[in-house]
Amino acid sequence: MAPPAALLDLQEPAANCQNGTAPVSTKIAAVPHTTAVLANGSSTKQKTIEEMAGNWADFKFAPIRESQVSRAMTRRYFADLDKYAESDIVIVGAGSCGLSTAYCLAKARPDLKIAIIEASVSPGGGAWLGGQLFSAMVMRKPADAFLREIGVPYEDADDDFVVVKHAALFTSTILSKVIQFPNVKLFNATVVEDLITRADGKGGIRLAGVVTNWTLVSMHHDDQSCMDPNTINAPVVISTTGHDGPFGAFSAKRLVSMGGLPALGGMRGLDMNTAEDAIVKGTREVVPGLIIGGMELSEVDGANRMGPTFGAMVLSGVKAAEEALMIFELRKKECSEEMSSARRPGLE
Repeated sequence: MAPPAALLDLQEPAANCQNGTAPVSTKIAAVPHTTAVLANGSSTKQKTIEEMAGNWADFKFAPIRESQVSRAMTRRYFADLDKYAESDIVIVGAGSCGLSTAYCLAKARPDLKIAIIEASVSPGGGAWLGGQLFSAMVMRKPADAFLREIGVPYEDADDDFVVVKHAALFTSTILSKVIQFPNVKLFNATVVEDLITRADGKGGIRLAGVVTNWTLVSMHHDDQSCMDPNTINAPVVISTTGHDGPFGAFSAKRLVSMGGLPALGGMRGLDMNTAEDAIVKGTREVVPGLIIGGMELSEVDGANRMGPTFGAMVLSGVKAAEEALMIFELRKKECSEEMSSARRPGLE
């Protein structure tokens, strides 16, 4: 079987589309760590750890005013909010499935704007540990192809599965790679409170984006006055929020409440052999514009629980990315027409 990553045309991030030059992040990666690349493209010599060692008596940080720290954070964050208010693809949930999806999408299509919405402060979902607080992560073959794709070492423990020495090694690696893509923005500590919908002309709905809020705000709607949300428009949304829980299976449950799905199938008991195949095969567009993958799909289809094995999560992400790229090409035209009709002079 060919490696799952081969399903997509995975490429290195392309040069900046506007001016044909490599982004600053690419320049930084290409120079020694003793040299800093400034925003204007110039470079300056930096101190090394070895040069600082043994000279702590005269040590001093570079001077700064507190307002500089505040502005450095807020300017960038609000610039990201403005940029990604119109996204090409939104991924809801930054667990193992969502991050795998983001990796495949960002590498295959560096021209797309990809926003990831994660309710937790710390992305990764349940993939920081292997199961019952144990460290090792088990992946059944052929999901080992994805580990090779992102450069995570593993023990080939058996003909049928491999073991990563610590689940955090997988999660930190994929998270680091995803965040470094210049066309990806991770909004963590942010929750999807609702879905933006349009009538599809056939008596049903299609998705047009997500409704967002800061997680801490969302958790206090019952004891505070009205705190309205924000929005992100996108022709394709991929929901990977896991099985039912405080924020789990959100999109699936919301679809039921608005009549987009008749009912939840409800996750069945644990059966690894049945569950993993079903999740990968079932990853799909559930309603127009919304793809559901990972364990959230078990609540839609009534699939079995898989427990502490993660191969289906990453391969569901690979398939979700493949599905998303096909759907995006179909939906981007109607999305562009909607944007054009909504534009007013002076507004983007």
